[in-house]
Amino acid sequence: MMTSILPKGSYLFASVHTALDDSAMMRFRHDLVHQIGEYRSTGVVIDVAALDVLDSFGFTTLRSIAEMAPLRGATTVIVGIQPDVALAMVRLGMSSGSVATALDVDEGVAYLDRHVAGRSSFTPS
Repeated sequence: MMTSILPKGSYLFASVHTALDDSAMMRFRHDLVHQIGEYRSTGVVIDVAALDVLDSFGFTTLRSIAEMAPLRGATTVIVGIQPDVALAMVRLGMSSGSVATALDVDEGVAYLDRHVAGRSSFTPS
């Protein structure tokens, strides 16, 4: 299994267990964005701690998930970026931009708890 997506409460926990080729990364994005709606998730933690390499396509795809999630009602945080991966990203000029990152799953959940709770939901007039 290269990825896993597990619901727990109102959050989804997605893990990437090994480097993915471009098509597998796109399937992961599709599945995750679909499951946000299926489980009515308000938060998503994407754990990449198992990755010792994250290419620009992979990171761009993760960033696109974080940008699509609010359109489906969820806030996303990417956790577990390894020090060597972070260094390589900086050297390549890659930035997380507005995507939230955290050290590990616990900090990611704490981030979601702080940001999801304060978000108001849409109520039609």
